[in-house]
Amino acid sequence: MVAMNMDAHMTTGSAFQPAIIAPWKGIHTIDTAQVRPQFAAAYLVEGDGRGAFIDCGTNHSVPHMLAALERAGMTAGQIDWLVLTHVHLDHAGGAGALLPHLPNARVVVHPRGARHMIDPSKLTAGATAVYGEAAMQAMYGTLQPVPAERVVEAGDGHVVELAGRPLLCLDTPGHARHHIAIHDDVAGVFFTGDTFGISYRDFDTGQGAFIFPTTTPVQFEPEALHVSIDRMLAFHPRAMFPTHFGRLDEVERLAADMHAEIDDMVALARACADRDDRHLALMDGLRARLLRRARQHGVTLDEAVIDELLGGDIELNAQGLAVWLDTSRA
Repeated sequence: MVAMNMDAHMTTGSAFQPAIIAPWKGIHTIDTAQVRPQFAAAYLVEGDGRGAFIDCGTNHSVPHMLAALERAGMTAGQIDWLVLTHVHLDHAGGAGALLPHLPNARVVVHPRGARHMIDPSKLTAGATAVYGEAAMQAMYGTLQPVPAERVVEAGDGHVVELAGRPLLCLDTPGHARHHIAIHDDVAGVFFTGDTFGISYRDFDTGQGAFIFPTTTPVQFEPEALHVSIDRMLAFHPRAMFPTHFGRLDEVERLAADMHAEIDDMVALARACADRDDRHLALMDGLRARLLRRARQHGVTLDEAVIDELLGGDIELNAQGLAVWLDTSRA
């Protein structure tokens, strides 16, 4: 895998009607129309008549971002910020295409990711090398650069001032080294990108939400991910807003599940490290564990449906664990 692989799920951006979710404490959840309903989200945060987007999806997501503004009764001129959790294309690929619609907005991004927003050629080359030109266009479209003067680098502790609603950026590696999580003090929540894992609404049961880590190549670092989760927990957030997908309550329980799953995935990776069929063994092990946990959680979906919903994540997590094994043993 290339150094900037971007959460490789097929998407057209127009294959379905995206979900519309009621706002909560001035936070609007936006379905960015990738893969299937309620797969990937961006967020609109309101503060005294001004707004900030958190992530933006792909080029194909731009109409859905603008439609969310209209639903919120806001105009594009009221958006001051586009804050990117990280530069994987399902989170940030549409930034350059969205920004011309937002005349007053600046892009906030981790210092490691800023150069890739200004010049996305490496992102384009990496994704095209993996998927080919046709699939790259279908999934993401042509990446547009963000003018350098509209980019703000957000180091650890950077505060985005949103009309009396400050947004604190924390350096949260583990999924990617160019990852920030954003704390909204007014709502008492974090926008977690991929640092707090994946939780699809398809797997909600009477026991609550179901969660698992994402180890997408190439920068999975388990110890850093543990630390990043604990940093966020120290703020005692009332909810988490991951990209995949939407608001999560029961933060303490889900954090405990994340910690346990990170350790179990690392143990699986080490057990498979020297196998000739390592990738297949990782895939089988991840699938078996997720299926077992889903059944224990009360998920009654057919096994074929679960495979369809989780197949892409299992493939990516297997690849990421393999990269981690290779780099940690180098």
